[in-house]
Amino acid sequence: MPLALLALAVGAFGLGTTEFVMMGLLPDVADDLGISIPTAGHLVSAYALGVVIGAPLLAAVTARMSRRKVLIGLMGLFVAGNALSALAPDEHWLLAARFLSGLPHGAFFGVGAVVATSMVAPERKARSVSLMFLGLTLANIAGVPVATLMGQHLGWRATFLGVSAIGLAAIASLAFLIPQDHAHAPAAGLRRELVALRSVPVWLALGTTVAGFGALFSAYSYITPMLTDAAGYADSSVTLLLALFGVGATAGNLIGGRLADHSLRGTLFGGLTSLVVVLALFPVLMSTQWTAATAVVLLGTAAFVTGSPLQLMVMEKASAAPSLASSANQAAFNLANAGGAWIGGLALAAGLGATSPALTGAALAVLGLGVATAAAVVDRRRVSMPTGRERVVASHVPDHAEAVRH
Repeated sequence: MPLALLALAVGAFGLGTTEFVMMGLLPDVADDLGISIPTAGHLVSAYALGVVIGAPLLAAVTARMSRRKVLIGLMGLFVAGNALSALAPDEHWLLAARFLSGLPHGAFFGVGAVVATSMVAPERKARSVSLMFLGLTLANIAGVPVATLMGQHLGWRATFLGVSAIGLAAIASLAFLIPQDHAHAPAAGLRRELVALRSVPVWLALGTTVAGFGALFSAYSYITPMLTDAAGYADSSVTLLLALFGVGATAGNLIGGRLADHSLRGTLFGGLTSLVVVLALFPVLMSTQWTAATAVVLLGTAAFVTGSPLQLMVMEKASAAPSLASSANQAAFNLANAGGAWIGGLALAAGLGATSPALTGAALAVLGLGVATAAAVVDRRRVSMPTGRERVVASHVPDHAEAVRH
């Protein structure tokens, strides 16, 4: 694997840290700015909204530019957003800064996935994507806990300055390790890329992402009350247990990347099936502390096994617009975040019990399996067409692969 993947992982580490650290800093931010915690919660939503809007928009606007320059520019925007967050005088400024911080998130992962796959042999594409995502999963193990502790002891503004420093390190890594490439000038331009996204297989792949990761966030958004109310853990233990989720996510990400290079669709179905089983067993697993800790690890593992396969599948279904499609998948991931949390919250509000969000998550994972099955059926029908122009998996993502490889 090329060393350049390390630069992408550093950027992913910074993005993952700033995305999830706000959840641990909400009380501190609320106290400092004189707002309620529910109002401070809008800062989480602002970041997610920035991701959903920025992912396809920035990928489309930069479609003809050098991908190396795009990645550096996106991290520059990330640094600016976090620096402005640290300097925010009030909640409105901070809300705008969080939105700005979220804008480059999806586009970075989208363009980064295309660059990662272009630097390796075809049989290593999924592993290259998983190594970039490794920065995101490691952020849950080390970045978020350390950043949260920094915020609690030095103030939340110090946290965002620290995240900005990670962004600067990522820019230096990208400039030093990512090979020079050329600007893109597709014949049909942006219109052609948008047309590529109208494909049914692309939307089925994006739908699988929304349902599959919606299942994760239906449960994970309420993992703290499950651990404290159902499993009997003290509040002080939750941070360590969330780090265990990061351990599971890291393992699942690496396993999924390796398996997907052998069987993309098989890995996807296996991951979603595992997620159904783990979530369905949550009411039982949350009955004792040691099984609850095991459940947290298994949740991260099962969910992130599907990460690399889904990213690669979306890219290959829209081979004429890989950067745009890959970025759209990141937008789908954040829609899953918001939608899954909302659906899990409905189960709690209905008085179905502390572990009920896990059961709604299991139902969403079943839905994800259904969408993935529909996608497989569509692919099977297309591959049997007499024209022979359709394939289950595209064999090539047109880009400047040779230029980057050398």
